[in-house]
Amino acid sequence: TGSSDPYCIVKIDDEAIIRTATVWKTLSPFWGEEYEVQLQPSFHSISIYVMDEDALSRDDVIGKVCITRDMLAEHPKGYSGWVSLSEVDPDEEVQGEIHLRVEVVGSQGSRRLRCSVLEAR
Repeated sequence: TGSSDPYCIVKIDDEAIIRTATVWKTLSPFWGEEYEVQLQPSFHSISIYVMDEDALSRDDVIGKVCITRDMLAEHPKGYSGWVSLSEVDPDEEVQGEIHLRVEVVGSQGSRRLRCSVLEAR
């Protein structure tokens, strides 16, 4: 139909911790949601899955973005920009990208990671 019903699932080390609301009938969703989670110092990666909700069958995975501990070390002051989605299923073609902002906030004793998924296309 030329549109999707996208939502995101955020996983830390393959454990789902957040599911955003679904934005109906769009290819350019905006969520405007904020979540705060405790990130263990031993974490390996944060994955953001962009999904397409389907009322009649299983939801489709549009693609994902993975932020690793090493990527954060490469950008100690943070990162902001468009990131292309990568495939989850090697048989599926992936098109799309999400606008991410990742920053470390706070002092040495109470540092937090703030990751914002601003929009997608």
